[in-house]
Amino acid sequence: MDFVVNDFIDDEVDEAKPDGCLENIILQDSLKWIFVGGKGGVGKTTVSCGLAIQLAKVREKVLILSTDPAHNISDAFGQQFTKAPTKVDGFNNLFAMEVDPNAYGENETLFGPDDGSDAIQLCNSIVKTMLSAFPGIDEFMSYAQIMKLVKSMEFTVVVFDTAPTGHTLRLLTFPLMLEKALGKILEFKDKISPYLNQISMHFGSDFNLEDIVQKIEELLGTIKTVNQQFKNHNETTFICVCIAEFLSLYETERLFQELNKNEIDCHNIVVNQLNTNNGDSDVNCKKCSSRKELQRTYLAQINDLYFDIHVTKLPLLEKEVRGVPDLTEFSNHLMSPNYDPSQNAE
Repeated sequence: MDFVVNDFIDDEVDEAKPDGCLENIILQDSLKWIFVGGKGGVGKTTVSCGLAIQLAKVREKVLILSTDPAHNISDAFGQQFTKAPTKVDGFNNLFAMEVDPNAYGENETLFGPDDGSDAIQLCNSIVKTMLSAFPGIDEFMSYAQIMKLVKSMEFTVVVFDTAPTGHTLRLLTFPLMLEKALGKILEFKDKISPYLNQISMHFGSDFNLEDIVQKIEELLGTIKTVNQQFKNHNETTFICVCIAEFLSLYETERLFQELNKNEIDCHNIVVNQLNTNNGDSDVNCKKCSSRKELQRTYLAQINDLYFDIHVTKLPLLEKEVRGVPDLTEFSNHLMSPNYDPSQNAE
């Protein structure tokens, strides 16, 4: 099969357009957090695994981390991963782990240690009750703890294989919303302190409003740190993965707009599963031609919408990508969209 995607690249290349590959991500050695996301079923896991393999060539210690409850990186690599970083077979500096963010929801480190006293238990209970009013708080704070944990392991870069768009958007936009809300709560502390102090008299003299304020301020510090990391374009970027179909393109545009609105960097889009047949008799069928023409239409829209973005176009492969050899070969497409594996054949 011919893997060359020249059919989807204009004959006259606009020199002002960014190169259609992810080399810019590889070369930006300041990046610490790379999120790969998009609609379900577009190849996020394959792209994130391929990117991690390429990063392992130039970074000291790389982690690919799946936060999608329906984990796929174990299947992609053909190796079982857990919530602890595990070295990927065949690599010395590439690790993988699969975590369920919801499993971290009750982590006591969010509120500090519980010494068993009534005052501390009541304080933690009040703070948790207040936070429960925010949908998605458990998931977000789980991510905060995961990022804190991963950072302590001194990985030079972490690639997140994320859940489908809706969950990912909620995660990335949540810190700013929660930061503003908790800031407002702290502004009202002087107004409500007389009432809470009266209530606290029923629970012993060790408890007072300042305990709650301190917990919220500590939590707010964690949220601000994550929010700053998400918005730091030198440390964090997002790669949108899509296919050349209406629903995928629509969801990608929604994701792209939300990322921009929340000041999260995104300057790479991967268009996956492109039909690249050249009209050979054994593959030249009406269905293939029709699909190729449809893809061409949506690619034209992508080029118009994202004229200043790196758009990487990847071919539809004859077989599914599974195992280190397949992923390594696939990763070469991310670096050179015109990559032809037959050139490397022995």
